[in-house]
Parts: sequence; structure tokens; C-alpha cells
Amino acid sequence: MPSGPSQFLKPESEAARQLRELLAQRLVYLDGAMGTMIQQHKLGEEDYRGEQFADAKKDLKGNNDLLSITRPDIIAGIHDGFLEAGSDIIETNTFSGTTVAQGDYGFEDTEEVTRLINLESARLARKCADAFTARTPEKPRFVAGAIGPTNRTASISPDVNDPSKRNVTFNELVTAYHGQIVALVEGGVDIILIETIFDTLNAKAAVFATEKFFDEHHERLPVMLSGTITDASGRTLSGQTPEAFWNSLRHAEPLSVGFNCAMGADLMRPYLQELSRVSECYVSCYPNAGLPNPLAPTGYDELPADTARALRGFAEEGYVNIIGGCCGTTPAHLKAIYEATNEYPPRELPSIQAGLRLSGLEPLNLASATEEGMVAS
Repeated sequence: MPSGPSQFLKPESEAARQLRELLAQRLVYLDGAMGTMIQQHKLGEEDYRGEQFADAKKDLKGNNDLLSITRPDIIAGIHDGFLEAGSDIIETNTFSGTTVAQGDYGFEDTEEVTRLINLESARLARKCADAFTARTPEKPRFVAGAIGPTNRTASISPDVNDPSKRNVTFNELVTAYHGQIVALVEGGVDIILIETIFDTLNAKAAVFATEKFFDEHHERLPVMLSGTITDASGRTLSGQTPEAFWNSLRHAEPLSVGFNCAMGADLMRPYLQELSRVSECYVSCYPNAGLPNPLAPTGYDELPADTARALRGFAEEGYVNIIGGCCGTTPAHLKAIYEATNEYPPRELPSIQAGLRLSGLEPLNLASATEEGMVAS
């Protein structure tokens, strides 16, 4: 494991082969936060508008994806900082790069704007990654096309008085994600990263769009899935436990599955442990730098040494294959994480017994064959 669905029909990319070889040898490092790094620059409305969006009808400040177009110098500087700190994989600045998410900003042609965001963000990250690979060819760098959850949920009603109401449909999400993927791949990404999954149905739409793209282009890129446990209940926002979350998405046969955002690594431990136990693919973890703290320089509690200590524990216990950082993490955090963990071997892929694995909010596994039939576990 893992191979992709219908891999015999759609050969994997060269990047996928290189990544699998690397993951078999050592821990692999993602980058850190994009949004909180951008916040440190104290940008104004004019930085987001630039010349390209000077006539936009709504305020654009906070629409960070636009900065790949209007302030590529800032985004490239953030990429370079994480690459210098030891990242093997950097993410494109496209967390909100769908027509669904960008629709709130009042663009007359949202589809054209989102295509430009994804295309230019991918090209920018590709240029940065290739420059570092050229400096040290023995350490190839990869670009992950970041696909966020959007600002809408397909599973939960936005109206407490109408449980059946939805503000987005599955098909609308598929269309939005597919357009994003087309532009990201055209821009040069190596990996499709569906991240910060709070609603598994949204993620299923993203997976469907990804498979549609692979069918159209007869080649597979590695797919990474990363969910978000929203609080101490140990569930995603749409209510699933870690194992139920995995059962819902394992059909995608991703390169990796993991958790990011929402909380610091210490609070993430039991959920990552569970995912590591049940998942036959590689496991990733890129937590926030602790909990939000408006008085801290990055807006989050943990210093680099704190985050590195927690992730070292995960590496020592064999829970992870891919490590990075989310909100509040800086190149200093990533450098500390790399230095604290690079001596540890990667998690070994477990042998998972074949069986029927279902899920609602909880998992239902029919995995033990007996004379009486399949036994739920």
C-alpha cells in the first residue's frame, strides 16, 4: 500500500514514484502555515487588489490566495523560508482557491479568477521548489496543490430551524474542485492535497473530482488527505471519529491520511494514534502551534521547541511518516521539528486484515471470518 484506484489503468506520475521511495526511507517534511505567515506582513487592501483587481467591487483584504498574483514576492519568500528550514513538500497558496470560496468576494467572473489563482500559485511554488532541488539534487522538493474545505458544508444545515437546508450541493462542490485541480496540475503540482477536512462529504466531492481528472488525463498524481478534529470530542465537525473518517475515505487509496489544524500536537495524540493503527497508507500530521493566543508573535501559544518536542514524541512512537505545521508555525518551527525528528525511522505500514469496513459517525468493521460468518469489531 498504497496503490491508487485503477492504478493498472492509470500509471502514476514520476513524482509519485519518487515520493514512495522517499517515504520508505525516512520521514518526509511538509511546510508550515501560510495564512499566519502572511499576517506577519501587515498588508493593506492595496496589496490584495494590486493592478489586477483594482476595480473589484468588494473589499479583498484577507483573500490571501490573491497574493500569489498581486504580491508574489511575499508568497515566494514564505515558500523559500520553509524550504530553507528543511521542507520536502511545499503547499500552494490556494486554500480558498475554488469558485465556491471565492464567490463571496464579488468577482464578476469567479471562474476566471480562481483559475488564475491556482495557475499562478502552482507556478510560483513550482519555481521555488525547483530552485532548491537544483541546489541539492539529492533532496528533491515537491509541490502539493492545497485544496481547502471551502466555506460551506454539504452535511450540515446553516439554519438551525431547517435541518434539511444546505447552502451547497455535492455536484456544485465537484465542479468547483475539478476546476481547481485542472489549474493546479497545469501549473505544475506533484501532489493533490485535500486538507483541513471538517466535513467528510465535502472531501468525498473533492476525491470524486480528483478521480474524474485522473480518468480524463490517464495519469495518477499522489493524493494526500488530511482531516481536522475540531475539539476534545475527538470528532470532525460532521461528527465522525478518526476510524469512521478513514473508513469513509479509504476507497480513494491515498498516498497518506492524517490530521492538521484545530489544535496543537499534544491534544492531537490519541486521534493520530488511532488513525495510525487503522490506516494501511502513510500517516501525516501537521498541527497548529498550540492554541490561539493573540498576545503571541504568531498568534499561537507554542514556541518552536514546544511543537518540535510534541512531534518528536510521535516520531519516537512510530505514528507518522509525514510531518509539518499548520496555523502559527513558522520556518523556525519547521527547522526545530526537522532537527528533533530526522533521526527517527518512518512509521512502518501495518498489515490490515481484509474485511468490510463501514461508517456513519462511528466505524462498523466486519473483518473477522468465522464459521458463523463475519463478526463485527
